[in-house]
Amino acid sequence: MRTRWIYGLVLIAATAFVATEAGAQAAPGALFIESNSQSENTILKFNRLEDGRIQPAGEFSTGGKGTGAGLGNAGALALSRDDRFIFAVNAGSNDISVLAITEGGLRLIDRKPSGGLYPISVTENHGIVYVLNNGSAAGGVDNISGFRVSKRGYLTAISGSTRPLSAPAVGPAQVRFDEEGETLIVTEKNTNIIDTYSLNEIGLANGPSSIPSNGATPFGFAVGKRGQVFVTDAAGGTPNASALSAYELSDTGLHAIGGASATHQTSACWAATTHDGRFVYTANTGSNTISGFSIGHDGRVTLLNADGRTAPTEGAPADLGFSNGDRFLYVVNGASHSISGFRVFEDGSLSPVGGFSGLPAGTTGLAVR
Repeated sequence: MRTRWIYGLVLIAATAFVATEAGAQAAPGALFIESNSQSENTILKFNRLEDGRIQPAGEFSTGGKGTGAGLGNAGALALSRDDRFIFAVNAGSNDISVLAITEGGLRLIDRKPSGGLYPISVTENHGIVYVLNNGSAAGGVDNISGFRVSKRGYLTAISGSTRPLSAPAVGPAQVRFDEEGETLIVTEKNTNIIDTYSLNEIGLANGPSSIPSNGATPFGFAVGKRGQVFVTDAAGGTPNASALSAYELSDTGLHAIGGASATHQTSACWAATTHDGRFVYTANTGSNTISGFSIGHDGRVTLLNADGRTAPTEGAPADLGFSNGDRFLYVVNGASHSISGFRVFEDGSLSPVGGFSGLPAGTTGLAVR
């Protein structure tokens, strides 16, 4: 009897080991997308296979509510720097959620009021979290507000951290830390302004310091190497008029690097840089394309394709991000409720690797690991 019991344990352990090994080989990465549902906001998980294809891997409640429609934003989801937690905005219930990333998926840890109304974007760096509230869309004012996150994932509001933008109603799009975690950056679509805030040793934001953007309708942005920041200029949706602007963040603030670089596409609204700092890509929601740029050491950008069409997407591409050491690029398509995936080659060119169709309407945000 004892022999059979021991043999059974060995067999179970061996089976579990094989299953774990198979799972690790089959799903070395993951994508997370927010459903933004009015009834119950959730995060959809997709496993990434070695060849770049993705597979649905569960849906997990944030405990809050979305709006069921686009938020005009970038950065609704953010991963912690150590990949242990994911932070999500709940625009319909005016709060933010923290979920732990587990072997089985996601587990809700905490949920707190966002420090304002209609949160649309969130960012984290070294245990400090800031959220961007588009309060003017809900009868209030636009602002940012900060939190500390404990090692177990619990949020504590930072007293005095709620700060205004350049005006009460500016049409904000995204908040994000710089590479060092010492500065917050916010884009304002309606005012053509970019705000920066310096953080003190306890995470309290000071500012804003505001500059006019290079191009019209600054929307999403990506942070690169050497203090570089790349901002999409959606140009109010004017056909083939969007651009990408490069900036440098220094001790004296944010400064433009040359002029805006045309994409020759429509409504460039989201941006992502490769982790090695060599390329930046924009998602052009009005022309269903991705534009790729090479990045010079000084931060100046050059189109990879003269016409700005590095790759076609499905309807209305939005949030995008990289996985597996920049080998794959993924974009969420708002109009076609789908995900497009691409392999990234050494020269920055893109080749489709498959995707997924059937996302809920109104999805927002993309976090990739």
